[in-house]
Amino acid sequence: MGESLELALRGVGWASPNPMVGAIVVRDGAVVGQGYHACCGEAHAEVVALDQAGELSRGATLYVTLEPCRHHGKTPPCVDRILQSNLSRVVVAHEDPNPKVCCRGIEVLRQAGLRVDVGCREAEARCMNEAFLKWVVTRKPFVHAKYAMTLDGKLATRTGDSRWISNEESRERVHWYRALYDAVLVGVGTVSKDDPMLDCRLPAQERPWRQPLRVILDPDERTPEEAQVVQTTTQAGTLLVLARPAQRAEVWRRLGVQTWVCPSERGILDLDALLGQLGQQKVTGLLVEGGTTTHTYFWQKGAVDKYTVFVAPKIVGGDSALWPIRGEGCETIGQATVLDDVTVEAFGNDVAITGYCRRKE
Repeated sequence: MGESLELALRGVGWASPNPMVGAIVVRDGAVVGQGYHACCGEAHAEVVALDQAGELSRGATLYVTLEPCRHHGKTPPCVDRILQSNLSRVVVAHEDPNPKVCCRGIEVLRQAGLRVDVGCREAEARCMNEAFLKWVVTRKPFVHAKYAMTLDGKLATRTGDSRWISNEESRERVHWYRALYDAVLVGVGTVSKDDPMLDCRLPAQERPWRQPLRVILDPDERTPEEAQVVQTTTQAGTLLVLARPAQRAEVWRRLGVQTWVCPSERGILDLDALLGQLGQQKVTGLLVEGGTTTHTYFWQKGAVDKYTVFVAPKIVGGDSALWPIRGEGCETIGQATVLDDVTVEAFGNDVAITGYCRRKE
């Protein structure tokens, strides 16, 4: 059973912040249908797999990574299509936390006489949809913070030079992240110093990668009009988060830049309000790329769900070199942020450490 659901997981591919579901139909030990939910509004994974299986679905088992829906959305209920297929069994990785769905699809199938097993490969399926699963419950985005540092823990040299700490392979992985999250966020200091594009530059021929919304924390409206994130709004959206109404409102409108006024106190933006605003715009996953002030801000507020830190085998030294996270910090080790479910990957000579922030009781 686990191996079959693994095929369904693989059918979706890379983890995505949108609800991505994979499904396969198995009969007599052979896969006779498979599919995945490509994007919002298109047929769900179960329907694609069952359509492919056709009459071979009779008496077969359906493996699916998320509980089938029973409500009308942009597509008809998946449970109706499942019941029409005369399956003998359905294996579900985990329940859908969406209040419109949670346990109702499973209940309908069981009441119709189908055997339904829940919980196979649950951890992997939840990881695949971690952003959506948080957003659908909290209406705030899943926050993934990433940065690259040297072996001695520096984000940049004493002169502010940071290109390039990480290697090309590590930077390619970051482009994957940008493609898969709804938005990428930096502070205005990073825009002024590095002038990043913050776009996804993976090969277009592989698939039509979407571009993330580029969010700039800019309480005092210091973003240069010549910045790349401003001059390329026809390629990817740009949002300036301000502490007060824009003074250059007409300029931003002409350039296609969105502006939001976020509640603030003494020029410090209210992070909880910002995440709530992004969630209302259906930003389910947010990639925080820096710099030091921004990473410190998110860490101090306990707003990060997941960290990825690329460590390069380089030592730059310097008391005034930039650290990834500053501020007063913890008084004791017991107060430190602890990462769970840690994975370590090698990208050439770089090492990437990824883990989930343990929530304090």
